[in-house]
Amino acid sequence: MVAVVQRVRESFWAVPTLLCVAAAVLALVLVEVDRALLGVQVLEGVDVLYRVGADGSRSLLSAIAGSVLAAASTTFSITIAVLALTSSAFGPRLVRNFMADRVNQAALGTFLATFLYSLLVLRAIRTISGTETDEAFVPHIAVNVAMLLAIVSIATLVWFIHHISDSIQVWTLARRVRGELRRTIDDLYPDRRGTGEERAEPELADPGPVTLRVRSDDAGYVLTVALDDLVHHAEEHDVLVRLRVRPGDFVVEGQELAHVHGTVRDAEDLVGCVRPAVVLAPSRNPAQDVGFAVQLLLDMLARALSPGTNDPYTARTALDDLSDGLAAMARRSRPPERHTDDDGTVRVVAPTIRLPELLETVVDTVRAYGLPHPDVVVRTVRLIGQVADDADRADLPALGAQLDVLLDHHARTQPYPRDRERVLAAAEEARASLPATPAL
Repeated sequence: MVAVVQRVRESFWAVPTLLCVAAAVLALVLVEVDRALLGVQVLEGVDVLYRVGADGSRSLLSAIAGSVLAAASTTFSITIAVLALTSSAFGPRLVRNFMADRVNQAALGTFLATFLYSLLVLRAIRTISGTETDEAFVPHIAVNVAMLLAIVSIATLVWFIHHISDSIQVWTLARRVRGELRRTIDDLYPDRRGTGEERAEPELADPGPVTLRVRSDDAGYVLTVALDDLVHHAEEHDVLVRLRVRPGDFVVEGQELAHVHGTVRDAEDLVGCVRPAVVLAPSRNPAQDVGFAVQLLLDMLARALSPGTNDPYTARTALDDLSDGLAAMARRSRPPERHTDDDGTVRVVAPTIRLPELLETVVDTVRAYGLPHPDVVVRTVRLIGQVADDADRADLPALGAQLDVLLDHHARTQPYPRDRERVLAAAEEARASLPATPAL
């Protein structure tokens, strides 16, 4: 269900379909209202209504339908061109951000809905023997609403062009991904350190040997894990479930998803409960996968530093947004890996991603692509220092080790003395928050 919801949210057809359905209902309702008010004198005094005969209404509705359909075609073409540009310049995984953009979906839906509305109202116009008589039926209210929708479509087109021009700018892309990263961190790491909200890991006795291995019946990325459902099912079967995967991992068919400890009375039923709780999808999503949001920014960094692009400024922008997200994560308490039932018994053990793992991914990417660019190396060193300022003491040795790895690899490139001095000066500032570590 979660995978389906994500696919619907990131599709171009969902919002336009809803708007088209609403337009069809509106057209049918207004036509019926016009029929019900036919001959009622109150309408004769409504000067705001634009009244033309059957032929004039047909011409007007035809013009509106043709114009908005052309605008919809233009909108679709522009969107596809932007998707191709974004995919080649910043990485194909950022395409999902454009597909999930509500403005793009709403603009396309507005044009299609106006087109469909105009067609349905157009078919309701009736004349007798090709001449306009008192028996001719023209739904004046519906025709006037079509004019209003045409005006809305014009405004939407201007709004869409402005939005799409802004959305392809690098800082806009980076800000969106940073927003996803912060939302994921807020969801997965809600507790702040130093506020008394920290939750200690519950005690876990020796669970004993593995009595059941739950294997995947499909391949894909772990999208989400329904921990509450797992705790409920583990309590029902009086067992301990230890997950072997976490959101973001790629699972092949037949791979172990979880180990079960304890007496298993109904293995088939338990497998049927555990397996659906680990939701697989063809692609990753930042819903529970904080590493994916980090990877999106790293994709921007790697593309910017490729020989064909050579844009270290964009790479620094990506590092700025990474530092904001990772520093926010450093201020949060580690989410528990052990999850208990209402009686306090540990029922599920689920691995979580740690801050040093994400920082290691950042440093590895910079080592692979950014060492020839002193500004990028300096910014990465400062990122480590910014994260270390608020990081848990248990994570500081790992952060210091990553700093040493980066400095060691940068020194091996034999940089100019001036560049080396800048990197070392930034490293000295970063080390103020780190424990002393031996040089590599």
